[in-house]
Amino acid sequence: MSDLLKRGRLLIPVLLLCALPFYLDAFWLRIGLFSMAAAIGAVGLGLLSGTAGQLSLGHAFFLAVGAYGYVWLAGEPGPGLPPAVALVLAVLLAGAAGGLFSPVAGRVKGIYLGVATLALVFLGHHVLLTADSVTGGFNGRSVPPLEAGGFAFDQGDDLTVLGVPFGAEERLWYLGLALFALTWFTARGLLRGRPGRALIALRDSETAASVMGVHVARYRSAAFVVSSMYAGLAGVLLALAFRRVVPDYFSLALSVDYLAMIVIGGLGSVAGATAGAVFVTALPLLMTRYADQLPLVAAPGSGDGSLGPTEAARYLYGAAIVVILLFAPDGLTGLARRVRARLARRRPPASAPSDPGAAPRTPATTVRAKEHTP
Repeated sequence: MSDLLKRGRLLIPVLLLCALPFYLDAFWLRIGLFSMAAAIGAVGLGLLSGTAGQLSLGHAFFLAVGAYGYVWLAGEPGPGLPPAVALVLAVLLAGAAGGLFSPVAGRVKGIYLGVATLALVFLGHHVLLTADSVTGGFNGRSVPPLEAGGFAFDQGDDLTVLGVPFGAEERLWYLGLALFALTWFTARGLLRGRPGRALIALRDSETAASVMGVHVARYRSAAFVVSSMYAGLAGVLLALAFRRVVPDYFSLALSVDYLAMIVIGGLGSVAGATAGAVFVTALPLLMTRYADQLPLVAAPGSGDGSLGPTEAARYLYGAAIVVILLFAPDGLTGLARRVRARLARRRPPASAPSDPGAAPRTPATTVRAKEHTP
């Protein structure tokens, strides 16, 4: 019965997410697409920083490798491979880039690894601007639409499902759901298995982990490679959602955004990384749309020196990070866990039905009074 309830709790949100493209317009679907792409990348960074305890500021570099790798492999100039094959190869390319850096990740930790990965962002941005034949330079490149089995995830042919026209956003929505589901189940399986326990032991104490047989450098390197592959997959989905990639998007600010996602959501938690990704991604988009209705926030492009929606959103989730660190260091997932535990304690215990004809039972814990010697 408990397994049936768990499956029902999982099935309801899945059905709800599958039904949303029939009711939401393109703006809300784009927010969902960007949030799913950010959640995939945040889960990868959560495995590296939250579970393995490795600080990385170069996550934007691996997103750029995935995005530009797909564009070059599937486009012209480039090999012109089938887009589905290009997607897989772009993810593997991001993993290979992480593998080239993994010897550093296996031997360096803490702030030193953060500074080392920070160099990747500046190096990658320089390469994206100068390698015009591959990246298109400052103006970037348009993204070839994904095709699989003769079905194109773009605005090409007219497609209507149950009376609802399915454009690029509706089609990419289901692609994003499939990729996010793959990320969710693989990451949770990794955390619940032997590799996840080894990474947690490595985060808590390297000495204790090595005594238990954990190869410290190997697991650090493996965590970095897996995180890079998740980032590459997120980069491909972001490229498909944007339909054009430009170097300025993959900057240090994007890496900081991903750190904010996992801190707000909760380190070492797949659900927490997802919640933080939705919050950090959706907030600036919503503030941009409703800027004229918000106090102290100017509409984009007003040019009057007022606070723009993007800057206001950064201030807000910066304040959220401070509040989380002060009052809920384990993030939104830890806060939700404590709320559920408090509600469970307040719930009255279920009492067994009483039989009026039965004789009253003596509690098993009743202790017979000791007789004193006269």
